[in-house]
Amino acid sequence: MEQLSSFFQKKKTINYSGRLIDLSKSLIMGIINVTPDSFYPDSRYQDEEKIANRTQQIIKEGGSIIDLGAYSSRPHAADVSAEEEIERLRFALPIIKKCAPEIILSIDTFRAEVVEAIYDEFGTFIINDISAGGLDDRMFGVAGRLGLPYIAMHMKGSPQSMIHETQYDDFFRDITAYFADKLKRLIDAGVHDIILDPGYGFSKNMEQNYELLKRMNELVIFELPILVGVSRKRMIYHLLGLTADEALNGTTVINTIALQKGADILRVHDVKQAVECVKIIEKLKSV
Repeated sequence: MEQLSSFFQKKKTINYSGRLIDLSKSLIMGIINVTPDSFYPDSRYQDEEKIANRTQQIIKEGGSIIDLGAYSSRPHAADVSAEEEIERLRFALPIIKKCAPEIILSIDTFRAEVVEAIYDEFGTFIINDISAGGLDDRMFGVAGRLGLPYIAMHMKGSPQSMIHETQYDDFFRDITAYFADKLKRLIDAGVHDIILDPGYGFSKNMEQNYELLKRMNELVIFELPILVGVSRKRMIYHLLGLTADEALNGTTVINTIALQKGADILRVHDVKQAVECVKIIEKLKSV
């Protein structure tokens, strides 16, 4: 695998409306959820003061990207309309932009309608699509037309059904085939800046999540940046017999492994600790 990794050269920049995002060193994406029901209560921010404080915290602790979500993708979460999702984003975005006008923004949505409305009003952002176009067949065309960077995550089914969608013919081969198909369609739609998210916790049981972590470096074959989002997830706290509130240490361990396996972006609740992981791994690379 070392020979394979050295043969493939991953793309190390993302074009963000003419601004190049440098991924030669892994970046930290801090989470802000403007939802009442995200799985980790401490990530829910629904008033102006809390959103502003969280934005400032992410910047102070070394985050480079803010991922803003207005639709909870946890299992059994309530479905909300596109209109409600847009209104939640319209409330939060001016607060974030006032506190951090230069921050790179990511919008966690699977709806093309939401992308169009928010782009028209607020400009460039990264689309973070948990379904990689699977829940809205207009998404790829909209991303290509607007020239937006795009995070394609692996998931089967929907947020409401994914907990039951863990059957595969060949687990890792099926994931690579999924990405190969999505990438062809994205490129055909004119999307040029693509990030892959293996989708930890989505349509995967415990064993599959850890097999994915073990083999994640094999995704180098796509020569694209990789985002990892494992922060305080069930694959950590259930394994350790804890709660999400107690899962920071396990999250830090897995984030460190993910960086060693090739993660370019870590999506996290706890920015300071993730930044420390990156600093240690970068030092290890330099000696």
